[in-house]
Amino acid sequence: MDQTTDISGCQESSVAVNYNREEELKAFDDSKAGVKGLIDAGVTKVPKIFIRSPEEIAEELARRKSTDLQIPVIDISDIVRGSEGREKVVNEMRIASEEWGFFQVVNHGIPWNVLDEMIDGIRLFHDQDSEIKKALYDRAKKVRFETNYDLYRSKSASWRDTLTIYNLASDQLGPDEVPPVCRATTMEYMKHVTNLGNTLFELLSEVLGLNHDHLNALECGRDHTLLCHYYPACPEPKLTLGADKHSDPTFLTVLLQNQLAGLQVMHKNQWVDVQPIAGGLVVNIGVLLQMTSNDKFKSVDHRVVTSLAGPRISVACFFVGVVSPPKPYGPIEELISVENPLLYKDFLVSDYFAKFFSRALDKSRVNDYKI
Repeated sequence: MDQTTDISGCQESSVAVNYNREEELKAFDDSKAGVKGLIDAGVTKVPKIFIRSPEEIAEELARRKSTDLQIPVIDISDIVRGSEGREKVVNEMRIASEEWGFFQVVNHGIPWNVLDEMIDGIRLFHDQDSEIKKALYDRAKKVRFETNYDLYRSKSASWRDTLTIYNLASDQLGPDEVPPVCRATTMEYMKHVTNLGNTLFELLSEVLGLNHDHLNALECGRDHTLLCHYYPACPEPKLTLGADKHSDPTFLTVLLQNQLAGLQVMHKNQWVDVQPIAGGLVVNIGVLLQMTSNDKFKSVDHRVVTSLAGPRISVACFFVGVVSPPKPYGPIEELISVENPLLYKDFLVSDYFAKFFSRALDKSRVNDYKI
């Protein structure tokens, strides 16, 4: 069966009486063309493997969606240690990290041309001929093209493709393994975002009332993984999602996105749209930092909705701590008291990842470590 027949079969099955989900998932997976391959093949209806259940859609309609709220925006241009500007930023981060789990940073020091070129590089990668990307369609590779790591475990597939670059800071992965079409832009962007990550961990350490170098000394940002998402325009956006609700398996995530909206954050039991800001970067607390802070910080659910417009492109830099060799993490001792008793067991990042990737994206793992 050739690729076109494969993909068309997915579309036709969305209205077929004798629907076999496993067969359709395998047909989509075996095509190695991703969601963009569906669009390139002329699909005008969302295949059934992507369609959410009527119950899920009805529940969403019953849930309020905010049009007024917006995640905090923090200007970090004035953060000289000991200055009033730094104290203001730390206070703003305290509110954002404790109440929202999300914020946007502006005037962060990364040149706009670096941000724009990173987005362009990822667009160029995903716009390549599918035969080039197929060579990277292998979940065992550290640099891989994939669509829906939880394809066979999720209730419905997500409308996105991803270039994953795993553990870029490690000696185990060389720059020459990054696809040539986006190699230079990726390495330049990573140099800047790594420095920004160190700065954010300094500020968050102060938010916790610790020495500014505490989280960096724990190596919370040592290893990095890039997830470079491509969300094609969707012909029926109300039927599917670009990414199901989830919380990130990280200490911290820094997200670069183009100017197409789609990211939503759960706040006070309602979905809040995150409006892109030119030159801004979205930062969110990951589950690993929630546990390390003993729930001082909150890692909250978020998702991506689809749109008739596209593509939406985003680059999520996951700061994941030390994956190998095994290094135990746990709630910071200075944050434990009679008033704030220990809430979590110690954990290894590799063990947490194993649990994360063994389940669908929307399944929480934080309860596995609660005392």
